[in-house]
Amino acid sequence: MPVQVKKASGDIVDFNEEKLRRSMRNAGASDEAIDEVIRAVNEILEDGISTKVIYQKAFALLKKKSSATAGRYKLKKAILELGPSGYPFENFVAEILKYQGFRTEVGVYVAGHCVEHEVDVVATKDHHHYMVECKFHNTFNRHCDVKVPLYINSRFDDIEKEYLKDEKHKKKFHQGWIFTNTRFTSDAIQYGNCAGLKLVGWDFPKRGSLKERINIAGLHPISCLSTLNKKEKESLFEAGIVLCRHLCDNNEVLNRLGLSENRKYKILKEAEAICELQL
Repeated sequence: MPVQVKKASGDIVDFNEEKLRRSMRNAGASDEAIDEVIRAVNEILEDGISTKVIYQKAFALLKKKSSATAGRYKLKKAILELGPSGYPFENFVAEILKYQGFRTEVGVYVAGHCVEHEVDVVATKDHHHYMVECKFHNTFNRHCDVKVPLYINSRFDDIEKEYLKDEKHKKKFHQGWIFTNTRFTSDAIQYGNCAGLKLVGWDFPKRGSLKERINIAGLHPISCLSTLNKKEKESLFEAGIVLCRHLCDNNEVLNRLGLSENRKYKILKEAEAICELQL
């Protein structure tokens, strides 16, 4: 009988060794490191053990091998740290879309037929025009229910009605998008599909999920860095530094944190290692 583990949601599921292996492989861990973690996890496995305990064990062992690998492995948790305002998450989504060839603007006020709307991200590519709303949650248990796409669709319809008054926009493809760092309920997905909205969640859809987009682009947030504490991460977010890549390209921003040269060196080394660890 498979060992039963407890998820953060409280659900009880079978322990999936292959899923754990895959998550470490995606983080760039070597086969040797993966096998070592699996052996260690098997030693503590028992019915009712939480997935959090399993994650903590795996993370600690990976960190001993490579802080960069551990940083990539904690991606899911790192995304939850892009708060509490959610604004860093909007910038993060904009960076992912930029990587995919979109021109993006963050926090744009757009005229609707009835009222003006603030849109989190406006993304354009060729003749495609997207209004992107970003729904950030700081706990993975919170999901986007059907009220979210209902509300977003009504806003998008109001904006599109005004847009189509301009003849040049009538030839463009317009669509509303919703990005969330957690998940959508089944009703939200059903409504989104019916209404023509594009929904992107942590692991939805199977192709093109937030997790997949991040791993393909190699765009990891600075919240992956174990060399930075919470206050330092928040200071960098406020300075517009969201990605490890931003930090590598603009390392003088660390001067405002009042860090020693040794700390700055370690932070940059970890950030560079995460950026270089392309799969």
